Parts: sequence; structure tokens; C-alpha cells
Amino acid sequence: MQAFWLIPLFPLLSFLITGLGFRTIPRQLSGVIASLAVLLSFLFSVIVFTGLLNGGPVLSVHLFDWISAGDLNLGLSFRVDQLGSLMLLVVTGVGFLIHVYSIGYMQHDEGINRFFSYMNLFMFSMLVLVMASNFIVMFIGWEGVGLCSYLLIGFWFREHANNNAAKKAFIINRIGDLGFLLGMFLIYTTFGSFEFPVVFEKASHLHSGEPVMVAITLLLFIGATGKSAQIPLFTWLPDAMAGPTPVSALIHAATMVTAGVYMVARCNILFILSPLTMQVIAYTGLATALLAASIALFQNDIKKVLAYSTISQLGYMFLGLGVGSFTGAIFHLTTHAFFKALLFLAAGSVIHALAGEQDIRKMGGLSGKLRITFITFLVATFAIAGIPPLSGFFSKDEILSEVYRSNPLVWVFALAGALLTAFYMFRLLFLVFTGTFRGNKDQEKHAHESSLVMTLPLMILALLAAFGGLLGLPALLGGNNRLQQFLAPVFSFSSAPESSVISLGTQWGLIAITLMLTLSTILLAWWIYSRKRVLPASDLLPQSFLKNLFIRKFYIDEFYNFLLVKPALWLSAKFHQVIELKIIDALVNGIGNVVINAGNVLRLTQTGNTGFYMFMMVAGIILILFLNLII
Repeated sequence: MQAFWLIPLFPLLSFLITGLGFRTIPRQLSGVIASLAVLLSFLFSVIVFTGLLNGGPVLSVHLFDWISAGDLNLGLSFRVDQLGSLMLLVVTGVGFLIHVYSIGYMQHDEGINRFFSYMNLFMFSMLVLVMASNFIVMFIGWEGVGLCSYLLIGFWFREHANNNAAKKAFIINRIGDLGFLLGMFLIYTTFGSFEFPVVFEKASHLHSGEPVMVAITLLLFIGATGKSAQIPLFTWLPDAMAGPTPVSALIHAATMVTAGVYMVARCNILFILSPLTMQVIAYTGLATALLAASIALFQNDIKKVLAYSTISQLGYMFLGLGVGSFTGAIFHLTTHAFFKALLFLAAGSVIHALAGEQDIRKMGGLSGKLRITFITFLVATFAIAGIPPLSGFFSKDEILSEVYRSNPLVWVFALAGALLTAFYMFRLLFLVFTGTFRGNKDQEKHAHESSLVMTLPLMILALLAAFGGLLGLPALLGGNNRLQQFLAPVFSFSSAPESSVISLGTQWGLIAITLMLTLSTILLAWWIYSRKRVLPASDLLPQSFLKNLFIRKFYIDEFYNFLLVKPALWLSAKFHQVIELKIIDALVNGIGNVVINAGNVLRLTQTGNTGFYMFMMVAGIILILFLNLII
């Protein structure tokens, strides 16, 4: 399909239409235009995916020459292989459902036209990132999604806290992007090209562990930690929940934050040549998964719980990448897009029903009034907890199996993170939907199920969250892991040798242990929050330093504020007082004073006396003649 380059063009055209006409286009029309543009991209993506699934060739197109300087000849070109086609399906499919949902969720917002223009600009940037054939075009999309994230987090810009959250996300992402940029420069210095096929082909001839590969991959991973919210650059994502809920579902759960995972998977050949970087990725992912999951246990904002859950699940994806399970990480990326987008949209339905309330301590007993929202939220919760036969079970089990093959001790900690996930998600479910309503009477009276335009995407995502795992059904459970076979050409250089695969008996044992402990954890959450009806104010741990440590998110923001922000502000204040005022201002003002004083002296010569002027003219002529004679 040679017209595949139109896939990012549809959202771009919609952005231009809704962006330029946001003051004149009817409110009801902007959402329809934006959704249809994404639908067209999805349909084209389906055609591309089907062609590659049936054995078609990798698609590539060179649109035009962009940069020519010396030996550098860079074109704006797109390339879609098996990995790219899967990402296109996820981005456009989930993106379309969220756009449709947004029509209902944002219908009363005065900035709805501006909202959809931003959303379409994001879709364009994300699609450019996925379809890029070289690092420079990928970086354009990479920066584009960062810009859109900033615009959408601060969408309700009249609230100062939202603007601060947007700036925080933008600045932290720029830190990671600097690493990505330096990594690209080193790639060009090493391989003489930015084109993926050229770089990967040349890299495949290098030896494992070469210092230059370690440097390149570590720099690229720094970029991934910023975009995908990993330690230490993860603190922006919880604050990003200041944006509208559809933004949280699309950008900060299903697509943009997975860009780092996609980038590492795309560059798997480079990363597999650096075992040190792979270890760094694995341990960073594990630490992030555990840290975020432990913080989520004590969050009382429904969106903050899901935000830390997203960080934790991204940690699992990086853990999978770090142990060489590239297919497992992409599989979990795909299933996570389904159930996490569903969780955010269902949370948005709850918030919508309660007139903006987000505190789970003021909810409860909503399963009767929000029947569809409750059922779909329940499906997504079972999926993220890894209960078979829902999608999260298959993708998480594949990662855990590869982790066990790599290091059984790391598997124990990864399993602990999975149990924490099950606990805090069912804590959230029971506190929101079971028991009695704990809000005020106005909220209880206002509570109602959302309209069809919002619940229909929930139901479709629930089906995907339930059955999406069949894409990667392993041979252990009677399948043939079609996803692994489909992605095999992309990860052929990085596939693990068959001799390292664990036995079937061990795999069944791991599944049994994981499932038994997960069900026990769910039962414990039910006993505490549904049977005993313990409220968040007194749950789990008594008020103590340890509990405050979890509630205050391990004081990481305070640490950054003390270590980085305050010194920077103090230093800038001193620079202002000394360098700006006493040196630069004094120098500029001094030059100005010299000019003024010189002018005041010279203007005394302007007497208005004609005789004096003639005398000075004659004296000047005599002086010029004298100088000519002596020189």
C-alpha cells in the first residue's frame, strides 16, 4: 500500500481545520471532524497491518530531501515494518475510541474546539514518531508529542496549578530529550548515518560490549526514562493528571508514555550489543515498578492511583526489555493500552457522574448507578491484575517467565510488584463501587451513567482488554504465539537461544504460584475494603513515618526541590544581584552616562554665533593642512 504515508496526514489536516477555525467551527462539529480523521488513519493502518500479516514487504517512502550538508543527506521519509504496523493499530485504534469518548466528556467545555485541535496535533506527532525511517524524523515526532503533552496538561490554563504541572512535564522531558539528542549525535559519528536500516546493519557487525555502544544506548535510554516516566524522571506523570481525563487516557497511559518502550524495541540491535545497558534498563524498570506500585497503595485521587499504576506498568515493560523479552514488552504495551485506557475512561465516567469529584474517600456504592462503567472497570481491573483469560495475564506472564529465565531472584521482586498491582487496583475498585456512598447528597443525586457516546468506547475497550491476550497465546496454553511470529523479523537479531528457554513444568509452576498469590491478594483487598469497609484514612498502616513516606511519594519531589530547584533559584538570584545589576547594568548605564556627559560638553560648542562657527571652520582647515604636511 504505497499511500500509507497518508496515515499521519489525516490528523494533520484536521488539526489545521479545527485549529485555524476554532472560533468559528460549531462545537458539535469539531469532535466529529477530529474523530473521522483518526478513523481514516485507523482504516489505513488496518490495511497496512493486514498486508504485513499476509507476508507483504516492509513499506517505505521518501517524500522529499530535507537536509543536505556535506556528507549528510537526510530525507523526510517513512518506513513501516511489523513493529510499526502494530503500533499504528494501537495508536489509531485506541486514539479513535478516546476521541469519540471526548465528544461526550468535553461537550460542555468552552474550549472544546481547541481541545480537539491539540488532540489531532498529538496524533500526527505520535504517528510521525512511529513511522519514522530515521532518528531525526523520530525526534521530530518525539518533540511533537512532548509539546502536545504540555498544551493538553495545561489545557485548563486559568488554574495556576495546571500551568505548573505542564511546565514540570515539559522541563523534565527536556532533560531526557537532551540524552536522546546526544545519543543521536554519537550514532551519526559512529555509523555516518541516521537511517535505521543503515545504522542497524552496520551495528550488527560490531562486537558486544564495545564502549561506544554502551555510551549510545545509555544516552538513548536517558531519553526513554523521560518520555516513559522511569526513575529518576518519573515525577512529572502524576502531576500530568491535571489535564482532562481523555488526555490522561490517550497521552499519559496508552500512547506517548510508551514512546520510550517503542524506541528501545526499535533499536533492539543496538541495545543487545550493550549487556551493561540491558542490566541498567532491567533494574531501573524493576525499581520503578516497585516504587510506583507502593506509592499507589496510599493515593486517594482516582486518577493519581492510575497514574502511578501507569508508571509501574511501564516499569514492567522496561524490565521485559532489559531481560531481552522485546516481544513480551511490546505485547504488554499493547494490552496495557487497552486496559489502562479503559481504566482512565471509566474513571472519567465516574468523575463526570459526580460533577468533577476525584477523591475516592467521597465515593462508594456506585455499581448500581453506573452499571456499564462498573462492569467495564471490573474487566480492566481483572486484566491489569493478570487474571486469566484476560489480556494482562498473557502479557505479564510472558515478561515474568523471561525474567525468571534471566534471574530467579529478580523474578521474586517482579512478582511482588504484580501482587501490589492487584491489591491497589482492587482497593480502588472496592472503594469506588462497593459499600455505601460517602459523598454529599448533591453528588449522590447527580450520579448517573454516562451517555452512549462515552459508554460505547468503554465497552469496545473492555472487549479488547478481555480478548486482546489471544494475540500472543503461547504454546503452553494451546496457542502458537502469533504475535511473536509476526514480530520475529524485527527482533531476529535479539532473540534468545532455545537452550535458555525454561521447561514447560517450570512455566506451569510459575503460573500456578503467580495466580494463587494474586487471588489471595485480591481476597485480602476484598476483606479490608469491602467486607470490613476500612476507609483510606486508616487503611493498612497506622499513622507513622513509614506511612507518610508512601503518602508523600518518598519525598522525591521535595528532594528534587531541595537539591536542584532551590539552589538554581538561589544562584539565579545572586547572578541577578551581582552580575546583572552590578556588572551588566552598571556597564550599560556607564556607557550611557559617558555618552550623555560627552553630549552635554560638546553641545556647549553650539553657541549659535556665526562668527564663532566661521572661526572654527578656518581653524579646522588649517589643522587638516598642517596634518597633511607633517604626515
